[in-house]
Amino acid sequence: MRPDTPHPDAVVRFLRENPGWLAEQTGLYEKLVPPRRVHGERLADHMAAMLGEARRRATDTAEQAAGMLRALRAGTSIAGQVQEAILAVVRAEDLAACIAIDLPALLGMDAALLCSEAGTPSPLQARPLPPGAVATLLGKRDVLLRAAPPDAAILHGEAAPLARHDALLRVPAACMPPMLLALAARDDAILNAGLADGAGGIALGFLGRVLAARIEALWPDLLP
Repeated sequence: MRPDTPHPDAVVRFLRENPGWLAEQTGLYEKLVPPRRVHGERLADHMAAMLGEARRRATDTAEQAAGMLRALRAGTSIAGQVQEAILAVVRAEDLAACIAIDLPALLGMDAALLCSEAGTPSPLQARPLPPGAVATLLGKRDVLLRAAPPDAAILHGEAAPLARHDALLRVPAACMPPMLLALAARDDAILNAGLADGAGGIALGFLGRVLAARIEALWPDLLP
């Protein structure tokens, strides 16, 4: 026994004087040795508490591992999904249909909508935004990821209930007023934290530039 170790009689006396103390120290249960079920209900209760604590810690660990796995999968897959989306934009004859139908399916999102401050050709079916909205939202960024966007109704229209998370992509078409592509998602499996700092965020920014180039190619008469 170590010199600083309390005498067993003192430990027993402390526990008798404080009968609820051990039950409150859940962190100790992972270190204690469980008693055998031969000493009555009280010790059996402690064993159940120890087992419950072990199960809780195992569940927490499993949930953390699953969350990390989801994030890794999202981070490694989004670049490939964006590549497919870029091919769809380049090949599209009906760009509005490609944005509304093809892009959400290819990117794993719930909705996609082109938004413009003013003056877009009617075939694009862009959602109007007030002047200065794109600069206010994006600043100097090409991609912005958000959780619980407060302006979902303005940017996503009928898809606003799906926009628990969203991604805003700058669409810098030379022939158009400021535009952005608004992607809506019910969860953050794709729009995970840190995506904008890695390859996925770069790929999404490139998608916005490709979309801008496609708009310029379809409406060259609007180029300055």
